[in-house]
Amino acid sequence: MASATPKTQPLHDLTERLAHVRWMTGGTASGKSTLTRLLADRHDVTVYSSDRAEHAWLERCTPHRHPHFTALRALPPGGMWHGRSGEEVFRTMPSLHGETVGFLVEDLLALPAERPVLVDYFGILPHHLAPLVRAHTQAVFLLPTPEFRRATLTSRYADTTRRRATWGSEDLTTALTKRLIRDALWDEEVRTQSASASAPQSFLTLTIDGTLPAPALADRLAAHFGLGSAP
Repeated sequence: MASATPKTQPLHDLTERLAHVRWMTGGTASGKSTLTRLLADRHDVTVYSSDRAEHAWLERCTPHRHPHFTALRALPPGGMWHGRSGEEVFRTMPSLHGETVGFLVEDLLALPAERPVLVDYFGILPHHLAPLVRAHTQAVFLLPTPEFRRATLTSRYADTTRRRATWGSEDLTTALTKRLIRDALWDEEVRTQSASASAPQSFLTLTIDGTLPAPALADRLAAHFGLGSAP
């Protein structure tokens, strides 16, 4: 497993230097990006999208420290899904093994700290995030219901170009089934770690089913994050 934090960074100093960071994380297709945009429109925050940053991480990873991440570099679009089950894809996720956390830390430390930074990313688990925060109110884990996720992903990948970029030539029904299995296993891991008696932080975990309007949920998260009143 890769080290979750840079080797030369003392833990106390790290939490202090990242005290301005807020984490919008959890499961896929849970509305993280929508809520991040709403908060960014209402509050003076810097948005950090880790999904976009992952492409640069691929160039920075090494076989010794990031074996699962390095294995993705040679794959064509959709290659990680071909010939494997949803369970197999889950077990080889770089984020499951903590391989992406160091990249997150390096990127966040390089950003200006004059105003809050809001991280929009699903690929970090409670046990990996806990050493990076000073207070549990710096993070929220959003976990969608199976029905909400299926509807969201079905709509998202109705776009042929986007579907091929993610899954290559994989049949939509087959790929979606694998994706839903992988994502459900990730959600289960998040819940297990959040409920663990040994969890160093008790993070807020919210179930997303679409019944609460996004603006109302954004208001709740702004209060949770301590972002103050909207202008």
